[in-house]
Amino acid sequence: MNNGPSWRKPVGAIGILALILLWCVLVVSLSGVVGEWPGLAQLAFYVVTGIVWILPLKPVLLWMETGHWR
Repeated sequence: MNNGPSWRKPVGAIGILALILLWCVLVVSLSGVVGEWPGLAQLAFYVVTGIVWILPLKPVLLWMETGHWR
């Protein structure tokens, strides 16, 4: 078993940063539409979108540690 540094961690970190950037661009692109909503609807939208981006990270973090997606 090789105990040396793995290339998966830097690649995974770059992938996570790319995912966050893509998610931010998507949410910001919807701000024109969301800005017309009532205040509580905007709050709900931004709370949900602020949390949902975390869900795809579990498989990426698992892959970074083990090399397997599941």
